Amino acid sequence: MKISAELKALQARIGYDFSRPELLVRAVTHSSMSSPNRDDNQRLEFLGDRVLGLVMAEALLAQDRKATEGQLAPRFNALVRKEACADVAREIALGDALKLGRSEMMSGGRRKLALLGDAMEAVIAAVYLDGGFDVAKDMVIRLWGDRVHQVEADARDPKTSLQEWAQARRQKPPNYEIISRSGPDHAPVFTVAVRLQNGEAEEATAGSKRQAEQAAAGALLQRLESA
Repeated sequence: MKISAELKALQARIGYDFSRPELLVRAVTHSSMSSPNRDDNQRLEFLGDRVLGLVMAEALLAQDRKATEGQLAPRFNALVRKEACADVAREIALGDALKLGRSEMMSGGRRKLALLGDAMEAVIAAVYLDGGFDVAKDMVIRLWGDRVHQVEADARDPKTSLQEWAQARRQKPPNYEIISRSGPDHAPVFTVAVRLQNGEAEEATAGSKRQAEQAAAGALLQRLESA
């Protein structure tokens, strides 16, 4: 099966040449482009999520042989969450190779976080099916790079820390409110406010609701702890 120049370039960027290139074609085909004769990447996404999880679980156990489950869980979540997958997808320019329907193309689908994250998981599954687990593992570890070693910093969760701060002082959990949402669908901007029972509050702006909540919580926690 012949593949496009974009997919050949993608193979070079991920460091793997497919013996069954139809798997790669499926991995980069969004549901907006599916048809009775063309499979989309949703089933591969499901599988790739599990392959990624196993790779990262093994990597974390090998990296820190004394870590408890409680320490490993947030590190694991930081490495497999959709934002991490989308970041890797951007680094390998996966969006350039995606097969999208007209509506997704017009709305900036090549840059959407969820779409890129899903496609990255699908590519992992395609490599796993074509080359086996060890090949997929090598690719994931290579593409995730320093993220695995720097995950302790990425795993810090300001929302959880702020909730623990409030609970320790017998306050209700923090309340989060979307103040505004602007920008196009493919690049939204959220401003979120977090408020504690004692009236302390902060706002933050980011490209996703989750990121804005984390940033607001982090800003408030930093102010409270430095007071």
